[in-house]
This record gives sequence, C-alpha cells and structure tokens, in this order.
Amino acid sequence: ASPPRSRRVSSAEDAGRRGSSGCGGIRRGRSTGDERMIGGHFGYLPGMSDTALLVVDMFNAYRHEDAGKLAGSVSDIVEPLADLTRRACERGDVDVVYVNDNYGDFTADRDSIIAAALDGERPDLVKPLVPQQDCQFLTKVRHSAFYATPMNYLLRRMGCRRIILTGQVTEQCILYSALDGYIRHFDVVVPPDAVAHIEQRLGGAALEMMERNMRAELVPAAECLT
Repeated sequence: ASPPRSRRVSSAEDAGRRGSSGCGGIRRGRSTGDERMIGGHFGYLPGMSDTALLVVDMFNAYRHEDAGKLAGSVSDIVEPLADLTRRACERGDVDVVYVNDNYGDFTADRDSIIAAALDGERPDLVKPLVPQQDCQFLTKVRHSAFYATPMNYLLRRMGCRRIILTGQVTEQCILYSALDGYIRHFDVVVPPDAVAHIEQRLGGAALEMMERNMRAELVPAAECLT
C-alpha cells in the first residue's frame, strides 16, 4: 500500500494518544514474543484468549447516503461501546480487534482510515474509539468482517472461541459478520446497545435473526465481560 499522507498520519496518531480505547501495554504484555504481519502491520501476535471484541466500521466520515440516520443511532452507542472497549483492553483474557471498511480505497491503511473519519462530519462519534497504535486493526472490502480478511486466521491463532460483535451497521455488516462467525463455529455475542442501525425496524429484525438463526447471545455491553 502507498504510504499515507503525513498530515493524515499525524492527525490519527495524535487522536490515538488522546483516545480512550487504546490497548497500549495490555496487548504487548500478553504477547507470546512472536512477531508477525497481521492486517498489514508488523507487530506482536496477542496471547491466547477465549474471547475477542470486534469493533466494526466505527471509523466513518458520515458523508454517505443515510449518514444522518446512522449517526443518530451511533450517538446512542458510543458511550457504552467506548466503555466496553476500555474494559476489554484492561483485561488479560480478552483481545480487541478493530476491523474497518476501506471504502473502496485499496491504498488505505489504518492511519488514513482513522484520519479521514476524524476529518469527516462527525468526529465526535469517532474520537472516543480511536485505538492506540499497537491495537489489532484489519481492513475489509465488503460487509462481513471475515470476507477476504485474515480475521478467521487471527482469531484461531489467538485461540478465540467467542466473538463479541459491536459497531455498525446492525442490519448490514454486523448481521453478515455474525453469520460468518457462526458458520465458522464461533460463539457469537451481540450487545444491542453497542451496535448502530440505519433503519430501526431492520436493525431489530437483524438482532432477532442473529439470536434465532445464529444462536447469538444478546446481552448489554455492561454485561458482556462478566
């Protein structure tokens, strides 16, 4: 991938230092000491863990169709999701993986994606979730967090059996990621107060489908790690 523009990288790095969702030394402290290329970044593979928190598509510039509807729902989930992410990063038995759409830009990397979101229409919905530099970050090209990404490989390498799906959009990327996780034999957890919808009716139907058809456990964000 082409190197990101220096202004954008600086913006993302500064936000990462301010953000509340950094994994920091937690990820390094749990490292096996085995360095690998993961998600386009050379870093430490996290230690073995049973649970992974997946933060999906929260770096969004909100300049697309239906952005207004989505932003209204995202504003309701930012606080519980940021708190869940913070608590997960503080624990030694949970890994946090950010996965974000590249929005059709195949030169995009973590820094340029985050910087573009911070430069978008709703930076207030982005800043609370900006991760520190050593958090796992994958890019995706379609709806599912598993399609054409190393997600399955990464989770298996970490020994994960349970995924907590958070982010946006409930009736799109969260639903398809839940299905792909389920058919790969992961236990799926979805906190309804940490996923955002565009259409409330469809979001509710998606949650029902995940619970019925994919055996997803629907629990509040505050109870996901208890």
